[in-house]
Amino acid sequence: MSRAAKTRENMVFQVGSANGVIQVSRDGRRRAKAGMQMAITNRSGVGSRGCGRPTLQPGRPRREALAAAERVVAAGGQRAAVGVVLGTGMGSLVDRLASPWTMLGADTGWLARSTATGHAGRIACGLIGTTPVVMLQGRVHGYEGFPSEMLTRGVELLAGLGVRRLLLTNASGGLRPDMQSGELVILTDHIDLVRRPWGESLEPVADSGGERDVHTTLYDSLLAARALNALLRAGAIARRGVYAFLSGPSYETRSEYRMLRRIGADVVGMSTVPEVVAAARMGLEVVVCSVVTNVARPDAPEHTDAEDVCRLAADAADGVWAMLCDLVGDVGPPSDGGPTR
Repeated sequence: MSRAAKTRENMVFQVGSANGVIQVSRDGRRRAKAGMQMAITNRSGVGSRGCGRPTLQPGRPRREALAAAERVVAAGGQRAAVGVVLGTGMGSLVDRLASPWTMLGADTGWLARSTATGHAGRIACGLIGTTPVVMLQGRVHGYEGFPSEMLTRGVELLAGLGVRRLLLTNASGGLRPDMQSGELVILTDHIDLVRRPWGESLEPVADSGGERDVHTTLYDSLLAARALNALLRAGAIARRGVYAFLSGPSYETRSEYRMLRRIGADVVGMSTVPEVVAAARMGLEVVVCSVVTNVARPDAPEHTDAEDVCRLAADAADGVWAMLCDLVGDVGPPSDGGPTR
């Protein structure tokens, strides 16, 4: 090896870490990169098997979530196998339920009241056809100041009420130039740029039958295809896509939009991923529908405010309702609140 090659091999690089700056050689940098990737994976509530494929640690709702579910039933609500989290601007879908019943989520003693526009914070129970459904009219977000464990309380409550199949909705910014406001995107994957141990507060499950493969668990591919077909049959403009999760509350800069496009994201938002991971760890079937409420054009940015987002999301309600009606037909009875698969 030449002196120049040896010099390059032994060069010292600075690598950021949670505890400061670590100095490593080029060879050490390769090992450090692999180690940091594994550490990041573990912090997000995901483990790995011997072959390196990421897996989910199974769990079940916390005791407090199960107690809150019992309070919902005692107050007049019902158990259901289908659950829905209604994101920004989608709250009006509760008005389409037959025999609706509602209560404030905060009255359960478990759910916090959201401060975000378009999130009413109510629990609604009712029927779609003859199928019982429970909906959460909004969610809380990290940018409101809530800790990580509170971002998954809603889906834990739904699991405690017997939910097996979960539809999550949100409003997002479109990243592809050919997108348009009002378009619906069925998620097939996400890019988590917040990186927290989502669902770490779930009760552990000792006899769950082992870890679950992330690639086949987070987003149910068969249900995603079914949801997309239902949207297209209803006349909605829809496609599959990848969701980038950022903490907010500010919208992204033009440079961030360009970066997100280059790393493979189709839409970007500030919610949903914690719920997806926690729901998958509890064994729920997960479908996510994202409503594009503005399209990012870095070279010609447009002003968007919360009222615009709510209005555009509400305009997409017909398509989301048609999709939901298709998804409730074959789900079976409510679960007992434990892992469903």
